[in-house]
Amino acid sequence: MLKKILIANRGEIALRIIRACKELGIATVAVYSEADEHSLHVRFADEVVKIGPSPSAESYLNISRIISAAEITNADAIHPGYGFLAESAQFAEICESCDIKFIGPSSDMIANMGDKIYAKAKMKQAKVPTIPGSDGIVQDLKSATKQAEEIGYPVILKATAGGGGRGMRVVRKKKELENAFNTARGEAAVAFSNPDVYIEKFFENPRHIEVQIMGDQYGNVIALGERECSIQRKHQKLIEESPSPAVNEQIRKKLTDAAIKGAKGVNYESAGTVEFLLDEDGKFYFMEMNTRIQVEHPVTEIVFGMDLLKRQIMLAAGEKIDSVIKDYKLRGHAIECRINAEDPDKNFRPCPGKIKSFHIPGGPGVRVDTHIYAQYVIPPFYDSLIAKVITSGQNRDEAIGRMKRALEEMIIEGIATTIPFHQKVLQNENFLQGNFDTKFIENYF
Repeated sequence: MLKKILIANRGEIALRIIRACKELGIATVAVYSEADEHSLHVRFADEVVKIGPSPSAESYLNISRIISAAEITNADAIHPGYGFLAESAQFAEICESCDIKFIGPSSDMIANMGDKIYAKAKMKQAKVPTIPGSDGIVQDLKSATKQAEEIGYPVILKATAGGGGRGMRVVRKKKELENAFNTARGEAAVAFSNPDVYIEKFFENPRHIEVQIMGDQYGNVIALGERECSIQRKHQKLIEESPSPAVNEQIRKKLTDAAIKGAKGVNYESAGTVEFLLDEDGKFYFMEMNTRIQVEHPVTEIVFGMDLLKRQIMLAAGEKIDSVIKDYKLRGHAIECRINAEDPDKNFRPCPGKIKSFHIPGGPGVRVDTHIYAQYVIPPFYDSLIAKVITSGQNRDEAIGRMKRALEEMIIEGIATTIPFHQKVLQNENFLQGNFDTKFIENYF
């Protein structure tokens, strides 16, 4: 087993990793910026190292400072969490060269799966259904026009190195293509230092379904059901649940089998997700693979009754899947609301500042993952996620009922949050009936 893990992250995910390490008897090192001096992950880690000023480029994204912190504390592994350097092939490669275990897949795997064209080609090779589209980079407008006509409008242009909705443009008519092509390339160049784009068929009303996978160092892969991630705004997820109300046992079997085939096809190791679009006819298509633990991993933990972070660490230490994950079976239902420090009444404008009072909901089937507390000052430098409220029940109705109660009990004063927005979603009849897709927020709010 690993002896000491440095957590190259902050906020609730840093705390989440510290908790998993403590239960495994592993020492922890927290790194922090000036803005996070009073953060809880700094308080609860065994050792702490200040790595720089508040801006993430000078701290949590500064690879040399993080590696130096690992070396001076004799950490034998680094857990990147999600965001920041979690999907940086360069960071993983440097960890490897310094003989520090990167808790995640190899640097080559991260680089390959981060290349959407390569990933799609590998999934095709593994007989996983993929979205109709170009076989590679669309080099110029002429090629884009030809591809769009072959696929049929509407189409979507996507950055090959993209994520978070950047470098993406939907084109519904031929006359819109030139402007969209140039805009997508320009946005991709700024966001990812890579202007390359590819083209795919655009589905108007799909659901976003992802499958949680776990792989060991010996070629073994399992799938832990699916998560419903269709409730999103500008490609950012807001509410996730497991299982999906749109997936029956037959579709679930096909989805998980496809995810396992795809993961085995690239010799995937560690925790990850295979993401799909699901159409109204129950057909699904590979979208991308995320080579890290996801924000929404708690819903899978609850319905499968296991700690995914602990299992991920054990797999990184060289253990086999069948020795760390046994008798896994989906039970009940879980739902997660991401609570952000944003003002829904002002177009979700970020709302950093001091929390005057704070109360966490409790009771049966309620879990809250958070790093905030009363008098904590939310810095303006990072992502606005401040808490995840997760509720569970024997079925979806019970999980939703508990979420309504939990959000009523949750008190965060001093800043605006997205709690009122979530409460509105939970009152929507279409949501309650499971009748929604990725356009739900756009259509009803």
